Amino acid sequence: MVVLSSREIAADYAERLRKYQAAVDSEQVQFRRIGNARLAAGISAAILAFFVFGSVAVPIYWLAVPIGLFLILVILHARVVQRLQRARRSVRFYESAVARIEDRWMGGGEQGERFRNPNHVYAEDLDLFGKGSLYQLLCTVRTRSGEDQLAAWLLFPAVPEQVKRRQRAIGELAPRVDLREELALAGEDVQAGLHADKVSQWGLGPPVSFPPGLRILAVFLSAGTIASLIGYFAGFTGRIPLLVFVLVQMGVSLALRSRVKSVVEAVELPSHDLGLLSAMIGRIEREGVQAPLLTDLKNRLVTLGLPAARQIARLERYATRLEWSHNEFFKPFAAVMMWSTHLAVAIEAWRRQSGPGIPVWIDATGEFEALSALACYRYEHPSDIFPELDCSRVVFDVEQIGHPLLPEQQCVRNDIAFGSTLPLVIISGSNMSGKSTMLRTVGLSTVLAWAGAPVRARKMVLSPVQVAASIRVQDSLQDGRSRFYAEITRLRQIVDLTSGQLPVLFLLDELLSGTNSHDREIGAAAIVGSLIERGAVGFLTTHDLALAHIATSVQPAGVNVHFVDTIEEGKLHFDYQLHPGVVERSNALELMRSVGLEV
Repeated sequence: MVVLSSREIAADYAERLRKYQAAVDSEQVQFRRIGNARLAAGISAAILAFFVFGSVAVPIYWLAVPIGLFLILVILHARVVQRLQRARRSVRFYESAVARIEDRWMGGGEQGERFRNPNHVYAEDLDLFGKGSLYQLLCTVRTRSGEDQLAAWLLFPAVPEQVKRRQRAIGELAPRVDLREELALAGEDVQAGLHADKVSQWGLGPPVSFPPGLRILAVFLSAGTIASLIGYFAGFTGRIPLLVFVLVQMGVSLALRSRVKSVVEAVELPSHDLGLLSAMIGRIEREGVQAPLLTDLKNRLVTLGLPAARQIARLERYATRLEWSHNEFFKPFAAVMMWSTHLAVAIEAWRRQSGPGIPVWIDATGEFEALSALACYRYEHPSDIFPELDCSRVVFDVEQIGHPLLPEQQCVRNDIAFGSTLPLVIISGSNMSGKSTMLRTVGLSTVLAWAGAPVRARKMVLSPVQVAASIRVQDSLQDGRSRFYAEITRLRQIVDLTSGQLPVLFLLDELLSGTNSHDREIGAAAIVGSLIERGAVGFLTTHDLALAHIATSVQPAGVNVHFVDTIEEGKLHFDYQLHPGVVERSNALELMRSVGLEV
């Protein structure tokens, strides 16, 4: 696979955007021209009709020319509208892609607000959801199932084997820009129109039973009614055969009325929603894949040996034919042929056979979308790497790690190594020096790694861990909780996690800052020591140098590192680079003076 550089990717996106913008301009010209021509044809037909049906004798067949031309232009106009809408959607797709490349992505896209949970052990602390979040950067999916799948991967770490399967699938999908474009354009209203839960419930609902042999009986009665009707008008038969068939047919229809009605009314939403999804499913089915996970997903789109898209198309045909019965002209024929009964039996048979596959199809499509979203991130960040997973020990060893939400040109990278033999890293430093950002960098990189995604680093080796953070803990007026109480509640949650199967990677920012220095020093040492004893590893940031000794008080001992700042011409400057040891100065007074406080 040829890996393009960031510059080449940006140029490719820009060229595609120009191509589709030119297509929009061209189709708009065609739209206006054909619209004007259609209007002219309609006016011509109206004028000609005046002479045809007026006092001047003009042959009526002359009307065929403008009317025929009008109908042709209507068809052509509809096709132009379709192409124009598709070109506009393509423009929006590549405008979003260019915005991500140029780090302007924070203004739009799905933010994942419905996944926000202040009680989650790291989601709020690491900016997983919300404006400018990791989810907003990654989320290029279109279905609710895809959104759910992507969020779940970020919220819950996968097992190593599953991560490796995702890495291979993401690597295979990464260069397939055309596939992502076509998935984005398939089923225009799929995000707003797909009610996945309701459709799945319909597919798995209790069966509606019809008498055995009903389809044969319905065919026989319909054929008999039509034959006797023709025979009556042709004079071959009397009224009795027709009357018998009509009465029997009415009796059968009345006996089955409630069941037919329940099937007919229930199918409208599923047929519409599955129709929206079928374009995406069909595109996935056509894609050749090799990664085992992608192959498994495609196999899940096959039920009873038939592709899901083909089965959905059959359901759509049934639903379309049902709509014919609402036509005033067709209603008499529908009644004679027991049209609704035939279709209700066919729809129920479809649901019994294919209905259990609906939630499987929706989930498989959502998982494919989530993989495609991470593949898009992989493609647009070619220097990011897939981490190496080490299950033999507790380790976090990374070179040149950077925060994934910062523009790459502004991102300062650092090397970090800790684990079971070096379980604690205490980061000291002055305000705004980068301590909290460093914690989020480690946390987000770990979340990405165990979701199967690439990370912003030159090299990364890590073991399975459960991330737990206390970075952005807030008070709650509604719940009557102070910030300190909220923090110790989170710490209790983190300690409890150490009883789980995975070692805990804790990220503690300014631990116990809401209490006095004496209690803080004793409490922080006790909490961190307890976490280390329970097999946890992680970080503690502080600007209180009294906490720096905790690194040597735990067993095995930790290490102190720090960020530094300098004052140049009265302004603070930060290099955001980790240095060994404890910070030797504070910038609090300088910051106060910089905003005009006299201290």
